[in-house]
Order: sequence, then structure tokens, then C-alpha cells
Amino acid sequence: MTKIEQLNIGGKRSGDGFVAHKAMLTDALSRAVSDRVILLDFTVGRKGLLGYLKALSGNVVKVTPNGSASETQTAEKCLKVVCGDTTGHLSDSEWIGENTPMTVCQVKVCPSNSVKPNVGATELADVLARVLPFVATEDTRPTLQCVNFVAKDGKLTLVGADGYRLAIESLDYDDGEGQALITLDDLKGMVSALRRAKRARVSFEKSGESLDGESLVIDTELIRYKWMGSQGSYPDYDKLIPTEHNTVVHFDTVEALKAVNALKALTGSGDDCPVDLTIGNGKIVMACPDDKGRAELIADANSEGQVRLDGGYLAQALKACGGMVDLMLTNASSPVLFASNGYRLVVMPMMTAASKAEAEAETPAEAEADLTAEKAEAEAKTGETETPAETGETGETETPAEKPKRQRRRAKQPVAV
Repeated sequence: MTKIEQLNIGGKRSGDGFVAHKAMLTDALSRAVSDRVILLDFTVGRKGLLGYLKALSGNVVKVTPNGSASETQTAEKCLKVVCGDTTGHLSDSEWIGENTPMTVCQVKVCPSNSVKPNVGATELADVLARVLPFVATEDTRPTLQCVNFVAKDGKLTLVGADGYRLAIESLDYDDGEGQALITLDDLKGMVSALRRAKRARVSFEKSGESLDGESLVIDTELIRYKWMGSQGSYPDYDKLIPTEHNTVVHFDTVEALKAVNALKALTGSGDDCPVDLTIGNGKIVMACPDDKGRAELIADANSEGQVRLDGGYLAQALKACGGMVDLMLTNASSPVLFASNGYRLVVMPMMTAASKAEAEAETPAEAEADLTAEKAEAEAKTGETETPAETGETGETETPAEKPKRQRRRAKQPVAV
């Protein structure tokens, strides 16, 4: 378990137990993302406890250990919960079944809990929501299964990539520097939890006996979330962001998303539908490669351009950007950059006959680089591991059984981020 979740409840100690407002306790439990709760050294199911507390009619809850209702229960370890005219006794492991996930949060009661915010809770939730869809889900790419949190130069930057798309967004941050890789599974539920928070504070702490890693800590007024960062080296994403553009087009993502969804529905192939974008004459034309359907959108472009994108990737990009967006294009075979209010999303194009010919018209230096890559692939066939250029990420290898899967992906997206 890499996540530690602590519920900070304002209340007062009462003997070995505590007294707190029911509304505060239920609010904290509803925001928690863990499935088990440690309450006065008792572990119970979070959803069951939340449902029970909501059913009580009183306003103040008193919880004490070893409170038994009968002589039969005297020797049994349990919690006594009093709220209004209702008294209940909870056994250890109450509402916990065989299939209850092993994610745990702990309730801590204190007179008051003050959080000095250094980022906006809603803003952090929005940034996280824009990055999470582009994090890799494949077990063969553990580093890319993480969101990269980087605090540097007065910014807190969140980065997500899956090998074919790269999402980056930053918030102002003046509390020093730090870096942590947090897995996608650990961040489930955090977007909605942060949107309900009133205040948020992000910090980094040294973790591990050797202090060679860092943990990410997010404090809200009710819950403290702490994740131990995953080991690994994240790719140098700055080098993957296009800096030269021959075509820049400004358009509305809402209308564009409607057009993409219409083309996907027309072809019946869902997210596997390729979409050709043709830019020029004050518009963007979106069309199916087989000319089965097309849609025209008003756009402001500085020049003409053309590129083919995966329909599913394009729809996700438009949804993540929202509002008005700038699409920046170098050529049909180079990465496409979407930019919107500081948010940047790099998407790899799909190969067409024209883009393939364009990519093959390379310089001698590029040809030499390709020969190196071919040599590495030949070595891989003999049983040796592949280079980072082959896997598309830094410091990771793949097994011979995984290689055909990657080759099929490259047939759809020829260049890996």
C-alpha cells in the first residue's frame, strides 16, 4: 500500500473515545477514497459506517471503545456509538467482506485543524482531471502508469503520458521544490474529493529509510492524503513538446467534439475511427478517410495543413482542452500540439501515404539513426533487451511476448512519445 489517508475531525477527547459533530464526520467519510476506516484501533468498512451515521437522527456523535450492550458482549471487543437517542455497538471488521479492497484511512480527532493553502483545491482538481486520462494503463509500462508531480521554479507541474500522448499543466507554487511519481490507481477518486475541499496544501516529504525518495502530501481541511512516490525515472518530457509550427489554427472544441462524435457514429467503428483534418480557407474540415462523412468548422488559421488523428484520441483531446483551443501542426508526420490556457497536450498522428513519404524523405543523420534503431531491433530478436528508443520510454524493457502488441500499436500510432 503506497497511500496513507488521514481524516482530521474537529472534536474533543472523551476518556478513551471522542465527541464530534456528525455532519463533519460524515462529510470526511464521504470524501475519503479508501474502503476501510481505522476508528480508535477498530477497523470497519467505510461505506457501511457512513451509511449508519447518516441514518442517525442526532447532531453529535460520541464514540468510545469496549462499550457493550449485554453480558454476552462484555468480553467482545467493540465500539459504542451514541448519537441522540440511538446507541449502537460495532464489532471489529464490521461491514468488511472478503472482497473489500485493502485501502485504509484513519480517523484523527483534534480540537481544530488549520490548513494554510498554497494551491487552489478546485484548480488542482481541474489540472488532475486533465492529466489522468492520458496516463498509461498497461502493466508493462510502470513508469508511465504514474502522474509525475514536479515542483520547480515557482510552478507545480503535473505530467501524464501513455507513449502516444503527453499532457502537461502547471499551477503557481512557491513552497520549494520536489518530485514524486504517483500511480494512477492511488489517485482514483481524488478529483471529486478535491472539488469538495475548501482548502488544499501540497508538499513533498522525504520517504524511505535511505531518504532517497519523496512522498507527496495533500492536506485539506478534513483529510490528509499522503502517497509514497514510486521508484523510476520519468522521461524528459520537455524534449517531446514541439517548438516549431508551420500551421496554427484556433477553433471551438465544443463544435469540433460534436463533429468527431458524429463521424465515429457514422462509421460504427467507435474510437478506432481515423479522422483526417484539413486546415485552410478559414475552416477545418474533418472527414473519414473513406470519404463516408465530413464536417466543416469555422476556424482561424495562419496557413494550410493536413494531418490524420485517431478519432478516440482526438475526442479525448478536445474534451480535455474545452472551450477555445490552438492546434499547432508542423507536418503530417510530426506530433500535434493542443494548447489551451496553459494546458498542453501532445498527440501523435496516424500514418498516411503522404505522411509516410514525407517521413521517408529524411536527412543522412536521420538515416544513420534509423540504422542504429534497426540494429537494436535485430539484437532484440536474438534475445537481448531493447533500447529505450524501441520501447518508447526511459529505462524500461519488454518481453518478446509484449513486442507484437507494441508493433500493432505503432501501426496505429507510428511514433511513440
